[in-house]
Amino acid sequence: MTAMKAEYDLSKMKSRKNPYAAKLKKPVSMRLSEDVVDYFKAMANEAGVPYQSLINLYLRDCVMQHRKVQIAWPGSKS
Repeated sequence: MTAMKAEYDLSKMKSRKNPYAAKLKKPVSMRLSEDVVDYFKAMANEAGVPYQSLINLYLRDCVMQHRKVQIAWPGSKS
């Protein structure tokens, strides 16, 4: 078995594009209703995951399923 070097010379390494760059997350600021945040925090706590990750998973599922929002404004005719 060979021992690992304490230091490596990385100066000669060639850089390359991150193949997962398209999958990286983009930070955004959103205003969400307090009850919505509480709902996802409780569900995330039960699942043992961060609530922001849970919201991301839920929204990703919406994208994958091509879900469309049905909005009916009060007083509008459908």
